[in-house]
Amino acid sequence: MIQISNNVTIPAGEIEFSAIRAQGAGGQNVNKVSSAIHLRFDIGASSLPELLKQRLLGLSDQRITKDGVVVIKAQQHRSQEMNKEEALQRLQELVQSVAVTRKKRRPTRPTRSSQRKRLDSKTRRGAVKLTRGKVTD
Repeated sequence: MIQISNNVTIPAGEIEFSAIRAQGAGGQNVNKVSSAIHLRFDIGASSLPELLKQRLLGLSDQRITKDGVVVIKAQQHRSQEMNKEEALQRLQELVQSVAVTRKKRRPTRPTRSSQRKRLDSKTRRGAVKLTRGKVTD
């Protein structure tokens, strides 16, 4: 199970792993051993709360397909176990990013003092620029 928050978890049965060969340099080990991991997680068929599902599907993340499946490829490490842990960690971070509810912004007005300071600085700057004109006798 992956712990997302105090009351939200993802059962291990909803996550599908497949081992594939890693890309890039690495000599014979890359050609022989399937150490990279493809993690697949179907958002629609998961036991996540509806709010989290909607937020995940609303993300413009390249790891989420049009069908609502999260695909994470981990190939950083030489061992399959380490890559599996990294893929699970990335899935956990992705779901936790949408689980946080942001505080609603309350619009505020600029203070009278800040408005005065802004206008004074504009006046001073304009005066400096006026002194840069052509000098005539």
